[in-house]
Amino acid sequence: MHRLRTVALTLLGAFGLLVALSAPALAHVTVTAPGAISGGGDQEITFRVPVEEADANTVGLTVQLPTATPIASVDVAPVPGWTHVQKTEKLAKPIVTDDGNITEAVSQITWTAAKGGGLKPGEYGEFTIIAGQLPKAKSLTFKAIQTYSNGSVVRWIETPAPGSTEEPEHPAPVLELGSASTAGSSTEPSVTATPQAKSADSDGDSNTGPVVLSIIALVVAAAALGLAVVSRAKGRKTA
Repeated sequence: MHRLRTVALTLLGAFGLLVALSAPALAHVTVTAPGAISGGGDQEITFRVPVEEADANTVGLTVQLPTATPIASVDVAPVPGWTHVQKTEKLAKPIVTDDGNITEAVSQITWTAAKGGGLKPGEYGEFTIIAGQLPKAKSLTFKAIQTYSNGSVVRWIETPAPGSTEEPEHPAPVLELGSASTAGSSTEPSVTATPQAKSADSDGDSNTGPVVLSIIALVVAAAALGLAVVSRAKGRKTA
């Protein structure tokens, strides 16, 4: 009887592990710009947007560009099936360049999917801009708002509390900028705005670990079930 109880607990543990591994991992809106340096120019910046809703498309994305450390100029790469609009803001402190002072900068970009379109569940999209000149800063924070076809909105605008290393539930995308002295040491290729919708499975190896662990959990569960059957059979023979 004790052995059967142990087997039952093992089965429950294996089942719980399997359920946990089969649950979809939550992904955040992120920003990448390999090789970006403080004060650099002509830099591609890509925002990657996953679809976390199981029954709704992502149909809108709004990205707020920092104005305290503004980007001098912005060009937006077209995304098939989407339109975009830019919002500019007058700067409190102009950007000084060799071609004159810049008094306004892009403060917000909104991408909107065509009616009936958007990013479907299990997909992600990439939205790319080119920064004409990056500010002299250590990092840039881009607050983002993701809109779904069912009306729900996810605000990726939270930043960690001062001195805290704990990640917020909906963190704002942050781009770390390298220093000019290390500009030539990076060999990582820049990111391009290729297909606007991609399968989440295209991340490849990122799904391998959970699959392997799921198989292990199934094997453990099967072994425990077999042990339970054998134990029960022995109990009947000795009865």
